Amino acid sequence: MLNLVENHSLPRTAAFFDLDKTVIAKSSTLTFGKSFYHGGLISRRAALRTAYTQFVFLAGGADHDQMERMRAYLSAMCRGWNVQQVREIIAETIHELIDPIVYDEAASLIEEHHLAGRDVVIVSTSGAEVVEPIGELIGADRVVATRMVVEDGCFTGEIEYYAYGPTKAEAVRELAESEGYDLSRCYAYSDSATDIPMLEAVGHPHAVNPDRALRREAVARDWPILAFQRPVRLKQRVPSLAMPRRPALAAAVAVGAAAATAGLVWYANRRRARLNTA
Repeated sequence: MLNLVENHSLPRTAAFFDLDKTVIAKSSTLTFGKSFYHGGLISRRAALRTAYTQFVFLAGGADHDQMERMRAYLSAMCRGWNVQQVREIIAETIHELIDPIVYDEAASLIEEHHLAGRDVVIVSTSGAEVVEPIGELIGADRVVATRMVVEDGCFTGEIEYYAYGPTKAEAVRELAESEGYDLSRCYAYSDSATDIPMLEAVGHPHAVNPDRALRREAVARDWPILAFQRPVRLKQRVPSLAMPRRPALAAAVAVGAAAATAGLVWYANRRRARLNTA
C-alpha cells in the first residue's frame, strides 16, 4: 500500500518505471513496426520480422543475449531513417497503438504516486523518439531512454546512449543527485532481470509480471511481485478523484476554512438576534 501523504520536510522521492511489459503490454518500439512499414521506412519483410520479434518478446521475455540481438537488429533497421518523419509517424499513431495497451494497474499506480507527491520517471531501453511521447501520454514527469546518433537529420545506426542494465541504475542515481531524491524512499518497477540494478538502487523495488530470473530474485529478496493483466484505453478508465497541486490544495483549504468561519459567525449572530427578540 502506498503512502498517500508525503512528509514535505523530507527529501523528494520518485517512482521509476520500466516501460515495456511494465507500463504497457508490448514492446513500445516493435509496436510501431506496421506504422513504419506504411510510412515507407521498412520493407514488408522487415515488418513481418518485427511482428515475429514482438511475438517472441511477449511469449518469453528477453534475456541479455536476446536484448543484444534486438538492439543490433533495431539499430541496423533504423539506419538512414529521417528523424522528423519517425516523430511524425509516432505522433499520428500513438493514440491508436499505445493507448489501448497501457495497463490499468500501472496507470493507477502512476496516479497514486502523483497523489503522494512523487515524481514519475520512465526508464526504458527503447529509443527516446518512442519513449518521450509515451511518457507524455501517461503523465510521466521525466523520461530516460536510449538515444541514437543523428547526422543531417537522420539516424546513423549508432547508439549515443544505451539505457540498459546497469546504465539504468546509473541514470536513477544521477537523477537522485540532481533532483534531490532520497532513493531509500523511492520506488521502482520492472518485469525483467536485466533491470535488477535499477531495482536494487531504491528502497521499494517491485517485480511486475516478472520473467523467471527476476521472479527467483524477487522471491529470494522478498520483493513484492505484482501482476498487471488489464490493458485498457486511458480514455475509458474511470478517472480517479484528482488531487489539486499543493498550492491549489492549500488555497482550497484556506477558502474552505474561511467559508466555514463565516458560516459560524453568521449562525452565531442570527442565533443571538433571535434570543434578543424572544
